[in-house]
Amino acid sequence: MSYTIEGSTGTWEIVVGLEVHAQVISNSKLFSGAATAFGAAPNSQVSFVDAAFPGMLPVINQECVAQAVRTGLGLNARINLWSRFDRKNYFYADLPAGYQISQFAHPIIGTGEIEIELADGSTRTIGVTRLHLEQDAGKSLHDQDPSRSFIDLNRAGVALMEIVSEPDIRTPEEAGAYLRKLRTILRYLGTCDGNMEEGSMRADVNVSVRHAGEEFRTRCEVKNVNSIRFVMQAIEAEAKRQVELWESGGEVRQETRLYDPGRGETRSMRSKEDAHDYRYFPDPDLPPLIIEQAWVEELRAGLPELPDAKRARLMRQYGLPAYDAGVLVAEQAIADFYETVAAGRDGRLAGNWVTGDLFAALNRTGKDIATSPVSAQALGGLLDLMADGTINGRIAKEVFEAMVETGGAAADIVEAKGLRQVTDTGAIDEAVAQVLAAHADKLAEYRAGKDKLFGFFVGQVMKAMAGKGNPALVNETLKKHLG
Repeated sequence: MSYTIEGSTGTWEIVVGLEVHAQVISNSKLFSGAATAFGAAPNSQVSFVDAAFPGMLPVINQECVAQAVRTGLGLNARINLWSRFDRKNYFYADLPAGYQISQFAHPIIGTGEIEIELADGSTRTIGVTRLHLEQDAGKSLHDQDPSRSFIDLNRAGVALMEIVSEPDIRTPEEAGAYLRKLRTILRYLGTCDGNMEEGSMRADVNVSVRHAGEEFRTRCEVKNVNSIRFVMQAIEAEAKRQVELWESGGEVRQETRLYDPGRGETRSMRSKEDAHDYRYFPDPDLPPLIIEQAWVEELRAGLPELPDAKRARLMRQYGLPAYDAGVLVAEQAIADFYETVAAGRDGRLAGNWVTGDLFAALNRTGKDIATSPVSAQALGGLLDLMADGTINGRIAKEVFEAMVETGGAAADIVEAKGLRQVTDTGAIDEAVAQVLAAHADKLAEYRAGKDKLFGFFVGQVMKAMAGKGNPALVNETLKKHLG
């Protein structure tokens, strides 16, 4: 789907690159043994290293390195066996050392790619420039006191992976698809939980505009956007601002901006720094990071089945359409739930129930797949009752709603409510005869050539049998009587 802005000087195209900061899942920080649990009391998870006490030396956390390598492998990226940490110098009150330890010139992960799926069924490949490790800063709290700001250093030193895309994104939809796909991959790998509301994944959005065929124009960076919806809105707002500026005879200045979702606009934060402004130099306390190819291969062997591979397998193994398979693999827990339901059963029918009735029930009850009132085993049991003819599809809907409300097993609900499907041909014959006798006028119309009335008769027979008639037998019996 293309996204362009029409202006007085012609059609404008947007160009977007994303820098995603993903918090590494690790029990301790990148260079210290302090804990990383979310929601701890302020300043309760701070070591002398995190607080930058004099003489304290950083020590690399091997698990954080392993998580970065796993992520690189999941992005089909180049793993650099030699990388280096640099000091990025700037002053913030919540950055005790006055510098951030990051990787600038020599990142641990090089170029990779992510394939995204769009709403119209098309796919696009977005390039990944690099992934590097760095430590997070602390947090400044400005709303705790009318005249002072407070500092919480719990996040100081927490390991981040900064994942930088190529400027390949051309629409807000593509940006949203890229972030959703990246978050899914990270969650499958277990390297980042992707919880944007907790700050463990956030995006800096680089936006510029140009006429088709032009070189890139000046970009602006919208900092720290914490939801996919806001990223998409920020791109649209910033692109429109830049078009209006260029067309009024002005120029876009390279700067850092913030997105205000309440106003639906971006506003200037500060002029954009260049690399030399940070005075990067190799961190003298950390030797180069050297890893072995054998260790990389060991990590590769331990990777789970990733979303693209799982999607292809579900389509192949269960006969699912591409869209349904994509929905099911978006979260690993959903894919696992589906495969439990589908095991030994009709894969397409299982997919329809999971993405249809189950998702609707979860949405209605405010629950997620982990807290579903109907387990995968229980839903599979409902499908079994349909397969063996105990109930029909119409009754199954009623039974499912009872399962959602009570948490009971399908078989128990069917017995308790007397919902077994009627397959007695004598009973069906009797119901058909009664319906035809009660609607002699419609019967005459049908026999005069109004074939569409057949559906009316089916509905009336099912109604007379309280929905319990076997649909195939009802249809067969009606055809016999009507013939």
